[in-house]
Amino acid sequence: MHDPIPPDRPNAYAGIPLDRAAVRRKDKDWLKEAWASPQARLLPVAKSRNFVAGDSDTAQAVGVDCGGDWGVEPVFLGLLDGVPHFTVDLTGLETPEEHPALAGLGRFEDLRVVGPLMEATQAGLCAYARGITWWNARHRFCGVCGSAAASAEGGHVRVCTNPDCATHHFPRTDPAVIMLVHDGAGRMVLGRNSRFPPGMHSVLAGFVEPGESLEDSVKREVMEEVGLEVTDIRYHSSQPWPFPSSLMLGFSARAVTLDIRTDQEELETAHWFDREFLRTVTPSEEFRLARPDSIARRLIDEWIAEGEG
Repeated sequence: MHDPIPPDRPNAYAGIPLDRAAVRRKDKDWLKEAWASPQARLLPVAKSRNFVAGDSDTAQAVGVDCGGDWGVEPVFLGLLDGVPHFTVDLTGLETPEEHPALAGLGRFEDLRVVGPLMEATQAGLCAYARGITWWNARHRFCGVCGSAAASAEGGHVRVCTNPDCATHHFPRTDPAVIMLVHDGAGRMVLGRNSRFPPGMHSVLAGFVEPGESLEDSVKREVMEEVGLEVTDIRYHSSQPWPFPSSLMLGFSARAVTLDIRTDQEELETAHWFDREFLRTVTPSEEFRLARPDSIARRLIDEWIAEGEG
């Protein structure tokens, strides 16, 4: 097991020192000046992949000059140390890495591969760029009347072009609860979803439903997935998870029933695991824990560390 994240450090992709400058998004003249600034940096995205350089274990986000014709509407991310940062979605290009402004500077990589090893601020910016471009790409038309929806406010609003509708659409984030269920006596529940990589086990999770509190969602998801009743539900922290558009809300909960009944539509398997086993097990294709950049792994690592000493 790697060392747990220090309690005062944000989860991966969170806590970046970026001024989103939301009050500036409605000022078209200011956005044009920011885009034209020689200091402004552009973090391109293509097919939900971020533009990076270096080996996979030393990947760095590549910020390029904003000048030139990119053929698509830029999205304003914010100010980092006073420097404007933007992103563009180059998915429409057959070979985006060969764009004249990008050729030879890097490649497009899945953030889920390189993100865990990137510097925290760079990883957070890439996650932000990935999430906002994904939303824009999937909301090109009004969900009310079906007319085209135009980008506005630096790419953070899409406005229906039908004057009789003119509905404003805002970026969507799906809240999901993710919870470490323990028995209060040194065991916790880990499950496997069929979509997980080979051997990977993680804590339980699920989306919040309309009209449901977070605590009610925790109770419902645990019951649905493993048939356990829980109490002592406690909030831990949150994490933006733009794969593609979630906000993970972390909790712990103590089970008051212990007989696991796995819902095969939700999980392949789910079992109780002893803290000592999790502390000493060697990761393999048969058993390994959640990704190191995930809040799931932070919940697991901190729970394991609680029993030390």
